[in-house]
Amino acid sequence: MANQYFQMVFRDGEAFLHFYPATDGGAALELREVTSYLERKNYHNFDLKSINAAMQKHDSEQEVYIGPWDGIEVSEMMDVNVSLDKMQVICRFYPASQGGRILNARDIVESLAYRKIRYGIDQMAVFNFLQNKQYCVDYVFVRGLAPVHGRDASIEYFFNVNCNLQPKRNEDGSVNYKDLNTISHVQKGDLLARLTKEDPGTPGKNVFGEVVKPRSIKTLHLSFGKNIDINEERTEIFSQVNGHASLHDGKVFVSDVYEVPADVDNSTGNIEYEGSVLIHGNVKTGFEVHASGDIIVEGVVEGAVLSSDNQIIVKHGIHGMYKCDLRAGTNLMAKYIESATVRAGGYVEAEIILNSDVSVNGAVRARGRKGLINGGTVRAGDYVEADNLGSEMGTATALEVGVDPEKKARYIELSKELKELSKNMEDNRIIVENYGKILKKGERLPQDKLLYAQKIGATFKEQSEQYTRIKEEMDTIYEEMREAGQAFVQVNRDVYPGVSISISDLSYIVKEKRSYCRFKKMEGEIKPCSI
Repeated sequence: MANQYFQMVFRDGEAFLHFYPATDGGAALELREVTSYLERKNYHNFDLKSINAAMQKHDSEQEVYIGPWDGIEVSEMMDVNVSLDKMQVICRFYPASQGGRILNARDIVESLAYRKIRYGIDQMAVFNFLQNKQYCVDYVFVRGLAPVHGRDASIEYFFNVNCNLQPKRNEDGSVNYKDLNTISHVQKGDLLARLTKEDPGTPGKNVFGEVVKPRSIKTLHLSFGKNIDINEERTEIFSQVNGHASLHDGKVFVSDVYEVPADVDNSTGNIEYEGSVLIHGNVKTGFEVHASGDIIVEGVVEGAVLSSDNQIIVKHGIHGMYKCDLRAGTNLMAKYIESATVRAGGYVEAEIILNSDVSVNGAVRARGRKGLINGGTVRAGDYVEADNLGSEMGTATALEVGVDPEKKARYIELSKELKELSKNMEDNRIIVENYGKILKKGERLPQDKLLYAQKIGATFKEQSEQYTRIKEEMDTIYEEMREAGQAFVQVNRDVYPGVSISISDLSYIVKEKRSYCRFKKMEGEIKPCSI
């Protein structure tokens, strides 16, 4: 098999281009390749139509006149192309005229060296070409050494790291807060996590001899708190105590539980503990409980402050009196929530939520015998589900779903920053433009004014860069808000007028009582549909 190719032919002071047809299914020439060759040989007045017609006759040799001969024979020519990734050199050859000089192996290697190609030359491929030459064919004479890409480090955990476990339900649909079973218990000596270290890979080289690095790999290390042992290789960690394990921001904690036998009040004071806290009584108004693990309250939380890096469980309920602030790193569960501020990184589950400010990254569910959300504002990144929403009294109740509440708050904060920044930029822009006009006129400024102008210019540049960063972050959050089409609000019984529903960037106000429905984003608006 041979590709179609051409050769310069000279006789009687004239130059011709002789075409040889392809054989055994070889590739045909492209007109652009032929014209490019002729132009490099300083032939410009050829008849393009005649050349194209000759190229199209694939069953016989053809010859086309291209102009007067300048008396110089044409040497055998090598065209060199380096791939975009610099890992291959592709050479293509064109024959010499009858009296032209023929390339040898040294000529080929020196031509590559002239182009600073110095690594991966395949001398056997060059030798094979010289033994069996074919023209207008691509030969790969040089190959770089590809890098061997490595492997990211990984960590395998041997305890439950799923913070979205849901509580058990009784047969009547109510939540069993006495048997939650959401804690990952571990025994002394238990393997908690194993690190598989990264493989950095092996560098390669391109055809110019430059080092080609393997792609970046992710490195990890085991991060942990108290009550944990690590092996000598620092690849496995074990529990030192009987307790429970949790994962927070990539760090493993093993905690035994601090128990409060009665109420959190004047007898105990505020509690701060590196682990879990079990309170057998109530948390009285004005007191605080902070824990890196779970907070479990057997009684009632009044106007108190509770914060946990993991979950908060209140087995009776929360009577906040508008003074209660609860913040859970994962989930919060309570019999009822009344007049409280609640923030949770996972979900919130309660039978009743009254006049409260609730914001969660996951879902809010109010189900059970009453299953009611009435009054206040409830925000959820995923969805809100309740048996009943609002009341016959028309109590104002706001539900917002479809975007992480923290991101929505961030969007509002960025909007304020952008407004203030725009005002400051406008003031500085006027100053910069005025000084610019003076300098364009060729006028010289006093040293103090020149320094002031330079300072304002630098400030304006920093403000412009800050404006771009803020705007990009706002646009990203807005797109998430606008495209959050999977969020919904579900009503398992009744929803009453006075309830407002926001899904991402859309709003809907309930104007008449509805039952057994789901509100979701459809065709650019919020619509109720049956469930």
